[in-house]
Formats: sequence, structure tokens, C-alpha cells
Amino acid sequence: MYRLWAPWRSRYVRQEEKEEGCIFCKKPKENEDEKNYILLRGKFCFVILNRFPYNNGHLMIAPYRHIPSVEQLNSEESLEMIELLRKMIKILKETLHPEGFNIGINLGKAAGAGIIDHIHLHLVPRWTGDYNFMPIFSETKVIPEALEMTYKELKEKLQLKEKLQ
Repeated sequence: MYRLWAPWRSRYVRQEEKEEGCIFCKKPKENEDEKNYILLRGKFCFVILNRFPYNNGHLMIAPYRHIPSVEQLNSEESLEMIELLRKMIKILKETLHPEGFNIGINLGKAAGAGIIDHIHLHLVPRWTGDYNFMPIFSETKVIPEALEMTYKELKEKLQLKEKLQ
């Protein structure tokens, strides 16, 4: 029998860190970007790592404004959301070297939205073979790298890019 030990995942699996209120409104206001895994701030939107990632590098892009749907985004928010998406795809490719991406927005509870009142876009890096028996048999996804390490790698790459521009 094989054993796979990933004790740092227990807080995610158990969701012991449930928070009150909207994380997309609350976290940017705290001005603790490293603690909150905020990678990048734009004028209208920001990029944050998902605390319950599907894969390494799973991040979300959200407007600062608390709105529930795409049609309520103004032109500036829409444009910046896509520009941040383009930038983060490039950073993820250079840092984590994924073979593909899932990009999506879940609108409403029926569509699988975990946070239904604040629109956000998911960007999930994918690798051939990143799926295995764990989700099928035990409804558990194994993430091979700690969130802190992923944040550090991506943040360093972003800072390097900014210096070179």
C-alpha cells in the first residue's frame, strides 16, 4: 500500500479557515498582500491565489467593486480583467510551465460558484497527468506545492518583469 502524506493540505480539506464576508472585498482592503496571497493590483481589478486551489498556480482575478455578474462590469473593469488574465498566463507559463489552462467564471450557485455575489475569473494551470485516482476514489485533490511557495515564485517573477519594463 502506498501512502501519500501532505499534512499541509488538511486545513484546505477541512476548510477550517472559513471567513465571514466577501473575501474579494475584504482582502484588498487589509493591505496585507503576502498574507492574503494578492499577487497583483490593478486600478480596477486584482489577482489573488486561490486558498483552496485545484492545481498549483490556481488564481482568481476580481474587480474591487462588489458586483455579481459579467454584465455589471464597466468597460474599464472588463478590459483590465482580460489584461490581467493575459499577463498572468504569461507569468504562469514562464514560472510553472503548464501545458494548458482552464479559464472560467462560475455565475450563480447552480453553476458552481463558491462566492456568488462577487464576480471573479478563475485561471487554473494544467499539466498532462495532473489528474489521478485521488479525486475519483477519495474526493481529494493533491497539490504538490505549498501555497506560500507558489506565491513567492509568482511574485518574484512579477517583480522581475516590472523592473525590466
